[in-house]
Amino acid sequence: MNHSRRRYSRYKQQRLMWRSLFLLLFAIVCSLFLVGCAGTTTNNGIGGDVKSNRLVANILGDPKTFNPLLITDATSSTIMTFATNSMIGQDGVTAEITPELIESMPEVLDDGLRYIFTLREGLKWSDGEPLTADDVDFTYNRLIFNEDIPTSSRDVMRIGQSQQLPKVEKLDQRRIQFTLPEKFAPFLRTVAGATIMPKHIIEPTLEKDTDGKLKFLETWRVNDPVNQIVGAGPYVLSSYRPGERVILKRNPYYWQQGKPEIEEFVFQQVSSADTALLRFRSGDLDVYGLRGEDFQLLKKEEDKRNFTIYNSGPNTGQTFIFFNLNKGSNPETGKPFVEPYKSKWFNEVKFRQAVAYAIDRESMITNIYRGLGDPQNSPVSVPSPYFRSAEEGLKAYDYDPEKSRQLLQEAGFKYDAEGRLRDSDDNLVRFALLTNADSNPVRGAIGSQIKNDLDQIGITVDFTGIDFNILIGRIDNSKEYEAIILGFTGGVEPYSGRNLWAVDGNLHMFNQGAKPGEPEIPGHEISDWERKIDNLLVSSAQVIDEAERKKVLGEFQQAVQENLPLIHLVVPYSLGAVRDRVEGVKFSAIQSRVVTKAFWNIDELTITK
Repeated sequence: MNHSRRRYSRYKQQRLMWRSLFLLLFAIVCSLFLVGCAGTTTNNGIGGDVKSNRLVANILGDPKTFNPLLITDATSSTIMTFATNSMIGQDGVTAEITPELIESMPEVLDDGLRYIFTLREGLKWSDGEPLTADDVDFTYNRLIFNEDIPTSSRDVMRIGQSQQLPKVEKLDQRRIQFTLPEKFAPFLRTVAGATIMPKHIIEPTLEKDTDGKLKFLETWRVNDPVNQIVGAGPYVLSSYRPGERVILKRNPYYWQQGKPEIEEFVFQQVSSADTALLRFRSGDLDVYGLRGEDFQLLKKEEDKRNFTIYNSGPNTGQTFIFFNLNKGSNPETGKPFVEPYKSKWFNEVKFRQAVAYAIDRESMITNIYRGLGDPQNSPVSVPSPYFRSAEEGLKAYDYDPEKSRQLLQEAGFKYDAEGRLRDSDDNLVRFALLTNADSNPVRGAIGSQIKNDLDQIGITVDFTGIDFNILIGRIDNSKEYEAIILGFTGGVEPYSGRNLWAVDGNLHMFNQGAKPGEPEIPGHEISDWERKIDNLLVSSAQVIDEAERKKVLGEFQQAVQENLPLIHLVVPYSLGAVRDRVEGVKFSAIQSRVVTKAFWNIDELTITK
């Protein structure tokens, strides 16, 4: 105590003593009142002091649905990943298949044509009702295989050239049998990994409403009470405030008793990636997915702000440019989807190869990804065990503008006096390139570079950023576009992309045919190389021997690279920053979004006090 404090009057000392005694008594009363309710608290930006035993992540928009089988958006998928479960899971680091709702890996019979799964004993849904083989049988036979339900889960379960679905039968309350029409190597990843749905809740929704539509299609919407949503994951929905946040709470009936240790999981909505960065730096978020431009800033703050930056190498994502190869016309108006003279360019493989050689991927990595990425040449994700590299013989397109000019001239193109490229009919080579630049600035930067790179070989590109939903409408509905930059999240199983490579696939976007219920497209043609790619992917699923399967998938990758329906660009590194208070993180390269990359092993995570 210093001299000035010693000079306090006796009166002031007594007043301070009485005030301290009052505060002590008040604290004792409060502690008695709050005993059993209080926990360690911290402010993480969601409206005051909250329990520290919670994770906080960000979402960039509201979820579109809480129905796992109807999800098409990233936000809904990320949230429901932690509130649902399936028979099998996947190790986020090794990609090894692991049992979830089943007690062990399935029994394989009849040389791989029959699989028997045995559920864990005593499984329960989050409402306490038993989870049995009835639920599994119901999920597959009444929901996923139901053609009236538009779920993407069904398409990747079709087997072989016949596109048959597996036969699913309940054997008893814990055992379920799958019988396949032929050997199907990706069975465990593409079929057995489906989200299991609660029969006792969902079965009544298979009735049709007055308009003849299944009530299921309007089940578990975002405006439904969250306590109606039942799952078997580590968490259940606790509350949802549109435009603000989704809160999950620990599932008391989760099959791993006492897990997860973290009580709550909050998904806080932010307006942009820049806002998410600010919220993470201020301590409001526990995880943040780094962009290339964020790395240097956050690296300097890593120790001071108590977080760790994880880099698990190339991620599963793919970014690419593709041309509209559809030679058809609108069945209603008769107007060609693409001007015939431009369609002729796009369908010339040497033109596509010339464009590939003209794109400077290394500059793209340096300037856009800040050095945190690699050139991508394959349609198979880099972390996949089936990925073939250029060093292993895969055709690659290193930057070579002279090679581009040579290929163009071999294909009948020529240069005018101003150095601009023209076709054999003297048409100026000029096309429109689209992407969702506003919602994805990285794609916007890629588009600007491609415009400049192609200008160097005499091609004029009109680059425009448009709304994502409008962009998808151009691909799916009107089919009126010339070239587009897009991307996929990818994964370790190549067959999961069957929708893209099947000549009649719903995502065969570079040459999209008529979808079910649509009129035939006049003039639509499927090339021999498209059929070859499709057949190779189907053949790869029929090969059980891993070495042989890798060989067939190598041929598949080579066929794609030689014909270039997609021109792959750059694969960024899998980067994320996670608060040091979260212990047990095993950052994943094979998960698709930063929250699942960081917290895929939620059962093992703890939070330090």
